[in-house]
Amino acid sequence: MTDKTRGRASKVDLLPSDIKSQLTLMLRDKKLSQAKILAEINQLVLDAGLSEAHCLSRSGLNRFSSKMEQMSARIRESREMAEIWTKQFGEAPQSDVGKMLMEFIKQLAFETTMSVGDSEDGVDIKALNQLALVVQRVEQAETSSFKREQAIRKEVATIAADTAEKVVSEAGLSADTVKMIKHQILGIADE
Repeated sequence: MTDKTRGRASKVDLLPSDIKSQLTLMLRDKKLSQAKILAEINQLVLDAGLSEAHCLSRSGLNRFSSKMEQMSARIRESREMAEIWTKQFGEAPQSDVGKMLMEFIKQLAFETTMSVGDSEDGVDIKALNQLALVVQRVEQAETSSFKREQAIRKEVATIAADTAEKVVSEAGLSADTVKMIKHQILGIADE
């Protein structure tokens, strides 16, 4: 069974924004029963001058409440993940943070691709185009990040090798020892 109606908005969707906001606030308050919420919301509907046809049914309220709870659960889950990642980010170098985010985006793109393929409505060309752009941008960002990381590593190694060369030369070590140390730091032979 799909979550889609036949293109018709639910009664909750048709509520005036102030009443809908009141409904969501009441549903978040776990002290209130759905029966009490239903009675109060329907009274607000009537007080707003709307007809009884705009009043919510018990099952309609229950569907909206369930959908809201599912959404809240996803938000809580994403906040927990963000908290875990934030703790890790404090310990991880910036490039590792970027790598983790790239992997996360790739996973989301994969899941989206799989859900598009499973859709009963077929493939939405706009969604497919946006997904392709996301994948392209992620790959470009990864390449750019890799090149930047390589350049930084090379610069750091060069600075370390030059510093080591000065230190060992001042310490009176032979030219061969200096070359060997530079080779170990840079990973190349000094010619």
